[in-house]
Amino acid sequence: MVCTYLTNNFDNHISACYGGKKDWESAAKDAKECIKVNPSFIKGYYRLANAQSEQDEFDAGLATIKQGLAIEPDNAQLQKQMRQIKAKRSSMRRTENASAAPSSTAMPGGVYRNLDSSISKEVMDLQQQLQATAKEYRIVKANITKAQNGKRSADITKGELEKMPQGTDAKMYRGVGKMFVLTSRLDIMTHLDESIEKDGKEEKDLTAKLAYLEKRLKSQQQNIQELTKTATSE
Repeated sequence: MVCTYLTNNFDNHISACYGGKKDWESAAKDAKECIKVNPSFIKGYYRLANAQSEQDEFDAGLATIKQGLAIEPDNAQLQKQMRQIKAKRSSMRRTENASAAPSSTAMPGGVYRNLDSSISKEVMDLQQQLQATAKEYRIVKANITKAQNGKRSADITKGELEKMPQGTDAKMYRGVGKMFVLTSRLDIMTHLDESIEKDGKEEKDLTAKLAYLEKRLKSQQQNIQELTKTATSE
């Protein structure tokens, strides 16, 4: 992520830059400092809640939004963000419940306990494999979103830089780790092109892996169902 600001505005956008780099821990820390310095700075609450949400700290994010709404009850941006975080929290809970479902529903009515010990062990092994695959699926899906966001962010930044006239005297900074380094326009554009290409390839590779994991999930679920059905019908 590239941060391009005039020097006197630089400090007001550090949290947003960290967010653009997906360094959510640093983004949250800086947003907290902004709120501490100026408790009425609504953008600080928005950025902090966003960073907390990206780290799956949904309850903390909702609490932050409520603090912001206590200052500006009619703030549409915070109200929209609250709905989004609640929806994201609900979606994750449904996913977690779905991944855990096979272990509790594959053997209804206590039949699981009456199975032959060898079959019982095989079912347990399959359930563990299913849960591991479901976890990997969620991680890959999150990484796809991360790659998409990174590519989109770089595209937007590149577009904004291209609008600036050549030879502009605005100081340009590029994020390097947790630092922002004064950088030439050419170096920034080169870095953006490399980031766009890298994130695009990563998204493509991860999408292919996600499709494979979807097939594996269905296969594992089917194996559990067939094994338990066969065992209980004997």
